[in-house]
Amino acid sequence: MSKSAELARLIQDRAGTEPPEYGLILGSGLGHLSEAVQGVAIPYSDLPGFPHAGVSGHVPQLVVGQLEGRRVAVFGGRSHYYESGRADIMRLPLEVLRDLGCGQLILTNAAGSLRAENPPGSLMLLSDHIAFAGTNPLIGETTEARFVPMTDAHDRQIRAGLQGAAQAEGVDLPEGVYCWFSGPSFETPAEIRAARVLGADAVGMSTVPEVILSRFLGLRCAAVSVITNMGAGLSDESISHDHTKAMAPLGAALLEKVLRRFLRG
Repeated sequence: MSKSAELARLIQDRAGTEPPEYGLILGSGLGHLSEAVQGVAIPYSDLPGFPHAGVSGHVPQLVVGQLEGRRVAVFGGRSHYYESGRADIMRLPLEVLRDLGCGQLILTNAAGSLRAENPPGSLMLLSDHIAFAGTNPLIGETTEARFVPMTDAHDRQIRAGLQGAAQAEGVDLPEGVYCWFSGPSFETPAEIRAARVLGADAVGMSTVPEVILSRFLGLRCAAVSVITNMGAGLSDESISHDHTKAMAPLGAALLEKVLRRFLRG
């Protein structure tokens, strides 16, 4: 039995065998959303091999249970490429999600905006991404499955559902392209200018490896950014991780409304 299958069995022993309909990975400052789930919380430390979320603002636990009448598996935090130098650091958790029988994933993150009309406190639904970090979580994979097509990597049907939920809640949910930088240092003004030339609408330090891994594993996925700051050089604000955590709750409140409505269908 594979490690992911063993962990899936462990989780099912605690939380039941019914497959989650959706998985959800929460970004910086958004971990509190896992508290809305009525179910079983399992610390990452109880799941051998799970990466520990080493960034403040993340809650290192998996919660499996009910949210708005849907069975969900919520990851209260993620590990990032910049913590270990491993772009595939979230592969095992996503393999476990697959082995739990879940086929759909919604990713969230905190991001910097490159558009004045998308200020801090707003949301952005990702329509596509740019892997500006220059690495890939499938490097080292030996099977032919590593050649993953990435057209429509951000699932159109899930995106349409999220757009419909946002509209029903009166929440603006523009779509945009997310540019992945490795971190942990923030981007320079020159890098922000380059990203804008390349067609990016937001920048961040996560999500893209998980989208690639999700498609590799056969999971349909979509992602929403909570905008916490403007990109370097686009405003006078001071960019820091503390600033990110302070601003995240503004957009998180909107995101929770959209996700709850989405799950209610």
